[in-house]
Amino acid sequence: MSDLNLVLAIAGGMVLLTGLVSRQLRRMDVPEPLLALAVGVLIGPSALALLDIANWGDQTVILEEAARITLGIGLMGVALRIPKEYLSRNWRSVLLVLLILMPFMWLSGSLLIMAVLGLPLLSALLLAAVITPTDPIVASAIVTGSIARQHLPDRLRHLLSAESGANDGLAYPIVLLSILWLTQPAGAGYSWWLLHALLWGVGGGVLLGGGIGYAAGHLLKWAEAGHAIERRLFLAFAVALTLFALGTVRLLGSEDLLAVFAAGLALDYVLSAGERTEEENVVEAINSFFTLPIFTLIGLVLPWGAWLRIGWTGVLLAVAVLLLRRLPILALVRTRIGGLHSGADVLFLGWFGPTGVAALYYASYSLRITGLEEVWIVGSLVLCTSIVLHGLSSTPFDLWYGRRAQASG
Repeated sequence: MSDLNLVLAIAGGMVLLTGLVSRQLRRMDVPEPLLALAVGVLIGPSALALLDIANWGDQTVILEEAARITLGIGLMGVALRIPKEYLSRNWRSVLLVLLILMPFMWLSGSLLIMAVLGLPLLSALLLAAVITPTDPIVASAIVTGSIARQHLPDRLRHLLSAESGANDGLAYPIVLLSILWLTQPAGAGYSWWLLHALLWGVGGGVLLGGGIGYAAGHLLKWAEAGHAIERRLFLAFAVALTLFALGTVRLLGSEDLLAVFAAGLALDYVLSAGERTEEENVVEAINSFFTLPIFTLIGLVLPWGAWLRIGWTGVLLAVAVLLLRRLPILALVRTRIGGLHSGADVLFLGWFGPTGVAALYYASYSLRITGLEEVWIVGSLVLCTSIVLHGLSSTPFDLWYGRRAQASG
């Protein structure tokens, strides 16, 4: 019981304090996820030892489910933040980013892991799959806020948001395929993967989520028209829809994260501008409450001993992955992607493909299924390196981009 009270006090206090000084944190280039991560390290077993989630139960399951719920809330926020007309006008650019970037990130990450750490091919493929999805939680911190809105064009902010929203769920088939290669005899299980992961997982997730969001939007409009709902209940509607989609679609055996994103897009399509703005503000506020605790939770469980055994090789790998898994391919195909107008655009999208809560979710899931410890050790190292480097570089990059655009304009 004392652990629970301490968790409540720390989580609530941290959200209150960061909310009160959020503008000052932005000015000092201190990202909130990094601050939350540092708090977790401080109160965890490696420092003050105030909390140890190993005492709460199966650590892997706790991390997996906490990450899943956080991602669901974050994906709903991303879907409601993307303008209604953006995907219909820019679907080719978004599709190209997903179809080109995701496979390249997976394969290039695998090659880097093999070259730097010397891991076998199948283990490297699973590790790379875990860190492939662009994280919507960290990406939201990069593309939101007054500095980002002032200095970054909407086309870049929306493109990164759309990519991070879609590829979390689209990573599910490649993670399952990597697990299949690692755990099953050669040639076994491919029909199951095609039906379960690709057709029912991805296709079913999109259809189920879209249907849930579309129906929820019309029910909301019907309730409002009939004066059956008070406006303050909008505060809980998007979050309730997120939880409903997560639970329902998971029970049906489909991809629940992709379903939540599809549900948010469908809800956004149905709602009017005023309703959409209110829902977006609500989800952004709840995002802060959910995302800060998850980064504190990550800080509590970081495998410092395993990282020390890897040494500087692990840091080299993490930096190499973040630098090389996106930028080279984007530089080659920039003319095919409509949202990239300049070299600065390529640098932005090539560098800011953060790893975060999505990697935590898939690393925990993969560790539970395969027992491969390297999935968590290497995945958490890349995750934390991304939080630090992308968090600290986001504001300076925004300001540089703004000055460059002003000079050229």
